[in-house]
Amino acid sequence: MTKKAAFWIFLLGTLSSAALFLGLTWDMHRQVDALSHADRLSDTVVAGKKAFEKHNCNDCHTILGFGGYYAPDLTRVMQRIGEVGVRYRIRHPELAFAASMRKMPRQDISDADTENILSFFNWVGGIDNGDWPPQDSRKRLTRGEKRMVAMAGVTPGAAVFQEKGCMNCHSLHGTGGTFGPVLDTIGRKLTLEQIEHYVKDPKSVNPNAMMPPQTALSDRELEEVASFLAGLK
Repeated sequence: MTKKAAFWIFLLGTLSSAALFLGLTWDMHRQVDALSHADRLSDTVVAGKKAFEKHNCNDCHTILGFGGYYAPDLTRVMQRIGEVGVRYRIRHPELAFAASMRKMPRQDISDADTENILSFFNWVGGIDNGDWPPQDSRKRLTRGEKRMVAMAGVTPGAAVFQEKGCMNCHSLHGTGGTFGPVLDTIGRKLTLEQIEHYVKDPKSVNPNAMMPPQTALSDRELEEVASFLAGLK
């Protein structure tokens, strides 16, 4: 290769990379308000971000790709453990993490700061950031479900059925609750698609259904549990 050819390869590569970077930057700024739901950026959300920074939470936790890696990622923490779970961990970390190798110091965060932080987490969790972080993706099983599959040898759908408390209301082969229908042969009556639809919105199929919509299930969990139930012939 001649020096002239190498120069042109370098020049064109640099210019095309710069143009791509600038184009993506412009596109991000064009969409940032919609992707981040800027219309929901209330005073309590702003106050929550300030409280989050005041207590140096980023020293241990990562949020939106920024922060420490000692403690769990908080980008989707509200979807993962819920408002009650987050509040309990903030107020009583010595109890919440008593059995964990990783400890969280008691920050003595005020009730007002706690509620503001919860608002901040809710807002962050609603940002369209390309299904990040991977461990909270709605396309994956939870860690508990994966452990059950690996250790107990059950199918992913059976693990979801157990982990999400379906047996509190339904029974299989004489084991479980009696509030909901027995599901031993549900696969004879409903197809996989019909089961998915029913689990997502029971009242749209049966207006008298007592079962609440299972909105906490991820897309992957819904697919697996529907496949499991459809196989019960």
